[in-house]
Amino acid sequence: MKLKTILASAACATAIVAMAQNNNIIEEVAWIIGDEPIYKSEIEQAYQDAQQDRVPIVGDPYCVLPEQIAIERLFLHQADLDTVEVQEAMVQQNVDGQMNYLITNLGSREKVEQYFNKPFNEIRDYYATSMRNRYRIGQVRQGLTKNMKVTPADVRRYFTELPDDSIPFVPLQVETQIITVNPAIPRQEIDDIKARLRDYSDRVNRGESDFSTLAILYSEDAGSSVRGGEIGFMGRAQLVPEYAAVAFNLNDTKKVSKIVETEYGFHIIQLIEKRGDRINTRHILLKPKVADKDLTDAIHRLDSVRTDIVDNHKFSFEEAARYISQDKDTRNSNGVMVNSQTGTTRFEMSQLPQEVARVVGQMEPGQVSEPFIMRDPTRDREIVAIVKLTNRIDAHRANLSDDYQQIKDMYENSAKEKMVQDWLKNKIRDTYVRIEDGWRGCDFQYDGWIKSK
Repeated sequence: MKLKTILASAACATAIVAMAQNNNIIEEVAWIIGDEPIYKSEIEQAYQDAQQDRVPIVGDPYCVLPEQIAIERLFLHQADLDTVEVQEAMVQQNVDGQMNYLITNLGSREKVEQYFNKPFNEIRDYYATSMRNRYRIGQVRQGLTKNMKVTPADVRRYFTELPDDSIPFVPLQVETQIITVNPAIPRQEIDDIKARLRDYSDRVNRGESDFSTLAILYSEDAGSSVRGGEIGFMGRAQLVPEYAAVAFNLNDTKKVSKIVETEYGFHIIQLIEKRGDRINTRHILLKPKVADKDLTDAIHRLDSVRTDIVDNHKFSFEEAARYISQDKDTRNSNGVMVNSQTGTTRFEMSQLPQEVARVVGQMEPGQVSEPFIMRDPTRDREIVAIVKLTNRIDAHRANLSDDYQQIKDMYENSAKEKMVQDWLKNKIRDTYVRIEDGWRGCDFQYDGWIKSK
């Protein structure tokens, strides 16, 4: 079992110690690490968490889980020695995200409490402790490996020593450029949407309708409409600027904001609660629809651009991308698409937008596609695009000339993990550990827990 998986599975257990101590409950001690006990209740809680999260446990849970908790304690002790500080705003932001996720999937705060059999605030505190521990452990791990140097000779040596069955198979990859045009939205469509939103606002402000009911019925934000438009606690940086500017100026929980336009469409907002620098709001989102005529006009426009690139040679694809494309992520980089999963320009076909993959699959390097309609995944609206296939790398076994970065990443990960493992073995050897009777008869992952007399 990988060390990162071990730590992720045990991260929440520390909160149980404080709960037990606060309640003055006499508990069974299973392990002692340094001067800190690991209680049986912590192990039981970690087992319950693993079952709820469907985390597989390879081996006897009452051997695997206490070892996981012990490893976490060693890292947290080092974090204390290194005075690792936690950015509390980041912790709270992540906890808000986790609680919003739970509410979305389970349906309501009450159902979250029912699922965990705990009050909502206690669940929040539980996750906050877990996230603080994970952050501190991550900082310790980074500190252990921060001075590692990697040279091309190291990478070559690592690759030549890899067994044949460990050399990864690289699937077909492509590099592409894109130009997009957003079809114009008819003025009448925007006016109609604003009229509908003003009607909803008036009905709420007059007390005739409940905002959350209207959100369930009419909001086009699928993620929040089922919760009456509630999006959960968010910091200002988590919200698009136009939404945040209005939402953070709301003070009356019974009133509705003015109409707000963002890249996603048009909103009205209602304040639920402010908590420090975070805010919980509900909203109704309506998205303007693109008319068929405007889609056709955009296709004709990009068809002319393609002709000027391919046939008339008036300008290059790169120049067109800079001056014509409305794709904000690529227009300043000559239209080059970057894979958000890897940070490189290479995409496996499954990593491309569906419509782009379908078109690129029929092309040869250097070709520019005909215009096609695709759905903008951010704004969930139809746009028109042309793409250029700049490179195709056929499926192959990884090699240094084509896949140096991937092999370098493999080497770095392997070398860093070895540094962490070596540190951990030394830490176990140098730390006082006592395992009580009934918890010792285990085949532990690491040697050295049971000290020879």
